[in-house]
Amino acid sequence: MDAGTAQSVLLSGIVLGSLYALMATGLSLIWTTLGIFNFAHGVFMTIGAFIAWQIGADLGWGMGPAAGIAVAIAALIGLGCLSEFILVRPFLRRPDVVLVAVITTLSAAIFLENSALLVWGGRYKQLPPLIEGKVGMLSTAISTHEVLIIAVAPLTLFSLWAFLKFTRTGSAIRAVAQNRESALLMGMNVPLLYSLAFGLSAALAGFAGILLGSIRFITPGLGNEPLVKALIVAIFGGLGSLGGTIGAAYVIGLMEAISMFFIGLYWTPAVLFGVMIMVLLGRPTGLFGKR
Repeated sequence: MDAGTAQSVLLSGIVLGSLYALMATGLSLIWTTLGIFNFAHGVFMTIGAFIAWQIGADLGWGMGPAAGIAVAIAALIGLGCLSEFILVRPFLRRPDVVLVAVITTLSAAIFLENSALLVWGGRYKQLPPLIEGKVGMLSTAISTHEVLIIAVAPLTLFSLWAFLKFTRTGSAIRAVAQNRESALLMGMNVPLLYSLAFGLSAALAGFAGILLGSIRFITPGLGNEPLVKALIVAIFGGLGSLGGTIGAAYVIGLMEAISMFFIGLYWTPAVLFGVMIMVLLGRPTGLFGKR
């Protein structure tokens, strides 16, 4: 591998890591707050990309990318809150809530994916790049849209961290995640905080879908593969550790880019799962998880 190729693989890995960080952080936020996995997370990405295409693309309503992103994020926040209210809240007091949440969120994923197929059809669609052109970086060139992904993803995650760290609502979400009973005794509106966490998670998924929809074709199954990658990242980094999830996302992104270059796309998922298994054998709490 020459220097130019190595730099190209490195940049590709950073782009993938940025997207995986957005996807997996939303998934990890739900696990941290409610203690469940949301298997509708992938289809939230798909819905976000489709709404942005419908509102902003020339073949849709042609209102421009800014309007498309704004409407998609707002719609995903509402969809996330509604999903928590319908799929999770009625079962929170059940001892088997984790298993029930798997069933309800998987059912919602199937329903939403087929609804997207009915509304937008099966024909491939693609969002235009948010910024046109290419940029020379190191000794290679990447699209300006990919540079935007590399820049915007960390800023978005930093904003989420600042919200959770320095605002009253963010502190309340962290308090509920640490001890639900104590939060209830202190008078916190726990159901509202759960709903807000779901809304934030869905917004992150939708934003990731919008960024992904400019470099891949948008189909009803767009979010299926990223959901698997997000699960790998969340488990690999350590469930309940948002910082660990972000770090793991970039590790997985770089590993995937290197694996695709050397052994091809077909065997890359097997490599990622194998590495995750080996890490969990040595560190059951994940690479960055706390014991």
